[in-house]
Parts: sequence; C-alpha cells; structure tokens
Amino acid sequence: MPIQTFLLTLGKIKTIMSTIIGRKAELKELDRLYRSDKPEFVAVYGRRRVGKTFLIKQAFKDRITFQHTGVSPVDQEGERNRMKTQLESFYFSLLNQGLEGVRMPKTWMEAFFLLEQLLTQLDNGSRQVIFLDELPWLDTPRSGFLPAFENFWNGWCSGRDNIMLIVCGSATSWILGNLTHSKGGLYGRLTDEIKLSPFTLTECEEYFRHEQIELSRYDIAQTYMVFGGIPYYLSYFRKGLSFERNVDKILFGRGPRLRDEFNRLFSAIFSNADDCKKVIRLLATRNSGFSREEIAKATGLPLGGGLTNTLASLAESDFIQKYTPYGVTGRQERYKLIDNFCLFWLKYVEQHGKDSTFMSDNQASDILKSWHGVAFEQLCWQHVTQIKRALEIGGVKTSLSAWCLKGNDEHTGVQVDMLIFRNDNVVNLCEMKFTGMPYEINKEENIKLKERIEALKATLSPKQTVHLTMVTTYGIKQGKYSGIVQSQVVLDDLFG
Repeated sequence: MPIQTFLLTLGKIKTIMSTIIGRKAELKELDRLYRSDKPEFVAVYGRRRVGKTFLIKQAFKDRITFQHTGVSPVDQEGERNRMKTQLESFYFSLLNQGLEGVRMPKTWMEAFFLLEQLLTQLDNGSRQVIFLDELPWLDTPRSGFLPAFENFWNGWCSGRDNIMLIVCGSATSWILGNLTHSKGGLYGRLTDEIKLSPFTLTECEEYFRHEQIELSRYDIAQTYMVFGGIPYYLSYFRKGLSFERNVDKILFGRGPRLRDEFNRLFSAIFSNADDCKKVIRLLATRNSGFSREEIAKATGLPLGGGLTNTLASLAESDFIQKYTPYGVTGRQERYKLIDNFCLFWLKYVEQHGKDSTFMSDNQASDILKSWHGVAFEQLCWQHVTQIKRALEIGGVKTSLSAWCLKGNDEHTGVQVDMLIFRNDNVVNLCEMKFTGMPYEINKEENIKLKERIEALKATLSPKQTVHLTMVTTYGIKQGKYSGIVQSQVVLDDLFG
C-alpha cells in the first residue's frame, strides 16, 4: 500500500474510532486485516441487534466494493420461495453495484460467478472489501449455497491478495458450525473471527452522553437490566424523556417500537424457533436455571441430540449460559437465561403490554421489586471483570459459580447467587442488592448472612477464607450489623 494511501486510511480509522462507541479492539483488528498484503476471510458474529452491521459499515464506509444482506426468514412467504427470494435479492445487489447485461442467476454457483465478474471489472489493484451480511440467511434448505460459497472462496478469492471477505451472522451456531468448526471445504479457511459482545455499562453511558440523553447511573443500570447492552435497543431512547417514559414508549401501549421483537429474535435466527422459545420461557421462571433433564421434562422436548443442539445454539447466541453449580458432582450442569431483554419481556411485557404507562406507574411499587433483584444479579454476572477490579483482584485467577443448598431437618436452605473462588484461598460470597439508598443490614438479615457464611465454610478446606462481599447501588449503611461485611462494590465501580 502506498504511503499516501496508508496515511489517509489511518486518518479515517482514527476518525471512525473516535465516533463509534466502544469497539476499539475490533476496529484495530479490522484495520490490521485491511492493511495486510494477503487475502483475508473474516467472520463477525454475535447476538442479533448487537451492532455487527453498524460496525462494518462504519469501519469501511466508502471502501466496501460489494455488499449484500440476506433476506430475513421472517419477511418471507413460505419455504418454497426462499431460495428464489435470496437469489433475486443477490441479483439486484449485483445490478445496483455495477454489473450490467446479465440475467438473473438460477443457482448459487452462477450467482457467485457473476460476483466474480463484477469484482474483476472493479479491480484497480487496491483492497477489495466484500461484505456479506446475515450470511446464514442465504443458506436456505436444498439451495446448494454452501458448496457455491466454498468454491467462491477456495477457487477464486483465496488466489487474490487484495481480497477481504467479511461475513456477518446473528445465527452464531451456523457461523461456528459451517465456518469456524467446518469439516468440509471451508475447514481452516477463516483468517480471523470477531465475536461482538453487548455494551458494558460504561459503553452505555458513553452512548447516552454522545446522544446527549441525560440519565443518571441508577437509570442507566435500570436500562441495562431491561435491554442489556444492545445498541439497537438503546437507539430508541429519546432525549427529554425519563427512563420510565422511554421504556413505556419502546415496549408498552399501542404501537410500541419493539412490538414483535421477542418473536422476531428467534424466528430470524433459529429454524426451530418454537422449541427455542419454549426453553427460554422455562428458564425465565427460575434464576438459578434448570438441568437438561428438567428442561426436557418441562418442555416436552425429547432428551437427546435435538435438545442438545437447541441448548448449544441458544448458548452460542448469548441467550442462555451453561454453568456447574458449586457442590454439584458429575454432569449436572445448569442452563440459565442471561438475556436481560427476554427476561423483562416475559415477566412484564407479555402480561402488561397494553398498559401504556406501566413502567411510569409501577416504578416505586412492589411489582418491580422481584425483577430488580434478579436483573441486578444478572447485571453483576455480566460485569464480573469490574467487580474483580473493584476488589483489587483483577490479576488473581478466579472461577465463578452459584450455590443452592436444599434445606432439611438439620439446616435451612441456602441460596447464593455468586461465589468467586480465588487462587489465593479466599472465596467471595457475593450478595447483590439494588436499592435507591444505602443498604441497611438489620438483625434478621445479619442472621441469614451468618448462616450462609457458616454453611459455605463447612464445605471448604480449612485453609480457605470466606469474605462476605456486598454489591450494592450506594453502599452499606453503617450500623450495628454492618461489620459483617468484608468488602464492598458499589454501582460506580460497575461503571469502572
């Protein structure tokens, strides 16, 4: 690359990095790949609405040679026409971007041959960026898409040093199965992959500041508890409105902005959307999660490869998480819902969706109390890095778990939502409390906390120490029983 071109490109990248919220590491990596002197094949994937398309378009803007987006299955009529619809849309993209005098392709082999012709016509020796968005949507049943795509990369792109092929997809299981872990013609062909994660609290704050939307950190945390760090959802917030009024307009009343979002989320990604929703609905009922056997029994889904694949697909797309509770032996993993939006939707939107002032009317009521507790715990799990940094153990090797001990005649039941096991023989027993003021530990709470500490100690080796860690919005109110707390993390720390 000539030095003048390099400096111009570098200047553009710096400008872009200053305007895009977060994503600094991803932009740096995309810039490195763009400036390489060999063919690059990059997969960008992550939860739907997380900002994959926006990232690529902002990173490259006028430097994209050819781009195409697959047609969502939600917007198609019947499976019979899906291949024809995708081919027709691809054909129009070819025409719109410069190809002339060709008929609509009848197969994907022919379609990619036409793309090769267009790229040859446009080739001036500089980097050619090909961006195929929502690639899994193109792979309709019995369409022959994948062999044609393999031939396109292996037979044509890989022999051209100026080609950069970027593919995106919300169907993470498709990306991983057909590209990352491919056992076919694309085995080992990816030169890089980027998983795009939701915003952190800090990045949400940065986004609202950039949009000049005034929200307190308390309300930004609540926003996160409803929508997660999903940029698409945040984009619906409007300045001049409170957190409550924004949520009401986005999710409640007549014609909310995200009227069909829950159904579209799954229909657009999964071929077995109904099975996925059954699992999600079940997991929303218990914060600690369910075992595979419990899921199969409750949903009626057969315990076997089908359920295994469904759970894996949901986990890969960041809707659920598999973990092993502390003290459980053998293959007793639990699956828990980790998608904030789905949790709030199932708990409140489905039941109260027609109430246009639901959030505004109930913010101070008991209706939202249970959700505040569960959602804040979820937020804390999503910000463990910040919690560790606040505890000054960022460099200590740790593992996370939750713990549930059933009660019997000898002891009461114990429920601990987060345990941090540390290599320095300390275990942080974390209690999370979301309140509008400093949290006060009363006599009854003090007794419960002591019981949990002693129950945990009984399961540990003598050399291990238990530290009660309170993760709260505004800290612990000093009082008669506050001394039981060994360490604190407050909301500001989670923005760290």
